[in-house]
Amino acid sequence: MSAAPNELYVQLLGPLRLWREDKELAIGPPKQKALLALLATHRETVVSRGQIIDALWGPEAPDTALNGVHTYIAGLRRVLDPDRRGRESGGLLLSAAGGYELRLPLESVDAALFARHCDEARWMAADGQSEASFGRLGKALGLWRGEALAGVPGPFAALEQNRLREMRFSAAEDWIAGMIVAGRCEEAIVVTGEAIAQEPLREKLRCLLMLALYRCGRQAHALQAYNEARTLLSEELGIEPGAELRSLHQQILSGTVDKEGASASSEALTAGRRQVGAAGYPSAAPEPAPPRQLPSRAHVFVGRQAELLRMRELLKQGAPERGRATPIITIDGPPGVGKSALALELAHESLDRFPDGQLYVDFGGAGEHPLTPLEGLARLLQSLGVPTSSLSADLEGRVVLYRSLMHGKRMLVVLDDVLDVDQIRTLIPQGTTCVIVTGRRPQRGLVARYGAHRINLKPLDSETAADLLLRLLGEKAAQGSRKAVHRLVELCAYIPLGIRITAATLLEDPYTSPERLATLYEDPTARLNLLAVAGDRELSARAALRASYRSLPEKTARLFRLLSVVDLEAIGLPEPGGAPCPEGSEMIGHLELLADFGLLERTGSGNYRICELIMAYAKEMAEAQHKPGAPTAKRPLRAASPPAYGELHTG
Repeated sequence: MSAAPNELYVQLLGPLRLWREDKELAIGPPKQKALLALLATHRETVVSRGQIIDALWGPEAPDTALNGVHTYIAGLRRVLDPDRRGRESGGLLLSAAGGYELRLPLESVDAALFARHCDEARWMAADGQSEASFGRLGKALGLWRGEALAGVPGPFAALEQNRLREMRFSAAEDWIAGMIVAGRCEEAIVVTGEAIAQEPLREKLRCLLMLALYRCGRQAHALQAYNEARTLLSEELGIEPGAELRSLHQQILSGTVDKEGASASSEALTAGRRQVGAAGYPSAAPEPAPPRQLPSRAHVFVGRQAELLRMRELLKQGAPERGRATPIITIDGPPGVGKSALALELAHESLDRFPDGQLYVDFGGAGEHPLTPLEGLARLLQSLGVPTSSLSADLEGRVVLYRSLMHGKRMLVVLDDVLDVDQIRTLIPQGTTCVIVTGRRPQRGLVARYGAHRINLKPLDSETAADLLLRLLGEKAAQGSRKAVHRLVELCAYIPLGIRITAATLLEDPYTSPERLATLYEDPTARLNLLAVAGDRELSARAALRASYRSLPEKTARLFRLLSVVDLEAIGLPEPGGAPCPEGSEMIGHLELLADFGLLERTGSGNYRICELIMAYAKEMAEAQHKPGAPTAKRPLRAASPPAYGELHTG
């Protein structure tokens, strides 16, 4: 308490108290205290009787309120001007123009003095006087003794409490920022922790605590502070942290926080500025737009309603008690069956479920150079805003950063054309992210390890396949050719890729009718040649089959070629129960691997068949085995190996 020259001092920044020199004065009943608070806040200003009634009682004021005002004014005069007689002029509390005025200088009311100190601190900061500004803020905050106007009743007191509280914590944020700029981070941690205990939902205080912890070399504690803030905001308000808090979190994770701090604390204290970035660390850039990386969906998409329905239901399911709110979905099937098209159809129709964005990576599992896990993580981290220069050189470092950045995000991650589970095992984040994986081989490891939901795509049924070709061609173009259309899709083995290439051929050449093309397709070798798009060497049936063939181990590839030499379209194995046969077990493994890559079709337990088109390709590979430049089977990124016997029927 600091007495003003007139020896009277009103304290509003805590329980309401009134002092004359070193003696505390008894103010009187609660409503009389509320009246003093109102007049002290509006010192040197006339407050009307109507304003007083509204401030003390609100809209439900009784008929006796005006008499009450007169009573409380008289009581205050006896406290403030004990030597004043009756209605004589002079004194501190005057009647004027239908109201009353408390004549006190600014220095006699702590709330007014606090506001002036804050203004002066900002003026000093704007003038480059950083240290003086920091000191003035400390002086302003030193006036507080607790909750403003504690115990004072009435609508005005409630509103004023909120206003003063906001001013207090706004000034505290600037003061703490000044501490961090000055290198007093340990002290800032203590002060910020005390402030957070009073204002746990104030995000700027959380930012300052994270920054102070980070500056002290306590990165793990800074990240823990973010997680605590995020959990509290989610539980209390059902919201995610704001842009500034998220931005600082990502900067700490990626190590891009400016370790030198702001060049001067004045930026943090400039009038009207409340950006945490100006308080000693890089300002949060405008919130970047969420990544939207999905390729476009197919312009014509038919069928797959059962699969879509199942996947939609999976997206609705959640197991938050296990740390995941959305599932992992794997889609596998033979080459060209439409795995990517189905994944993108689901992804595009579910955009509203993933407001934090959608990530997409083509792992090139069917190509000659599949991405390594390290390369895949680099692409994902760059999509999340991590500069290439900040990427860790080791896999573990990238995994930790990726999982931290994805924590709590409602994102969709599409990992397309995956070779095997080793390629993506490290890319499965926990939390509210949904992951869709496509690949030719069943991702049994994801099913076993993470409880992924497997969708095994088969070729389309005959009616749906014909409908796809008709829609691609247009009803008018295919008019009168329905029989040929049905034959064409049958010759394409009801595989969408072949059907789409067929439609492109018919639309490109107006002189080629469905009937004529169906006749040409009757020869499997000619069909293999015709199922290609001119100018796009990868968009062909041969390219799709070549990708699977090149992923085979040599022994499995040799068996594939052998099937064409012996001209076996159906393969059956002896029923279990006979004498043990190591060669038989090995044969099962190779056949299963061929089926995994879509080069055989499972027709039952131990039974398989090979379609005409794939048989033609197998013969081509057998004939070209010793020709220069012919495609050869080879060990891919991680050698594809036959599944263990116990895995054969888990899919």
